[in-house]
Amino acid sequence: MAKRRLGPGPAPVRALPELSENRALLAHFRERATPASGAKDHALGAWQLRTHPDHCEWLASLVPGHPLEGAYGLPVLAFEGVAAAVAVGTSGLLVRLPTLPQDIEPGPPVPPLTDGEWRSVPTVLAGPSSTDSEARIADLVRAALLHARDLSRNRPRPPGRRG
Repeated sequence: MAKRRLGPGPAPVRALPELSENRALLAHFRERATPASGAKDHALGAWQLRTHPDHCEWLASLVPGHPLEGAYGLPVLAFEGVAAAVAVGTSGLLVRLPTLPQDIEPGPPVPPLTDGEWRSVPTVLAGPSSTDSEARIADLVRAALLHARDLSRNRPRPPGRRG
């Protein structure tokens, strides 16, 4: 979880693995990353946090008990290392889905990611209530995790390894 570091060294977080499914996402974020440089930095792992700490907590709250991973200062939800959802900025979310449901308006594009398999959505959706918006976002993130699960299960495995 992202939090202000109280002592020396970065806050512990598992880094999103360098899998082929994550290649474009990691390359995009790597270009924009800045290492954490001091005790007053908000950090996620070894990198300066690139979203508000509350946004990290919000992402984690969408799928309680599911651990956050880090991608160059951004919090990520993943299935077996395959990225599914990323909190970006202070009001954006990227989800890995073939398409968005028709009732969800896309957020601002994040090229080159949203030119491919990633979809941008705002963190608050238009609708009758904020509770409804939160439930719809949580459903969207769970769908992205299921899609990441499918991608993970279709990944070629080394000979002699079951998975």
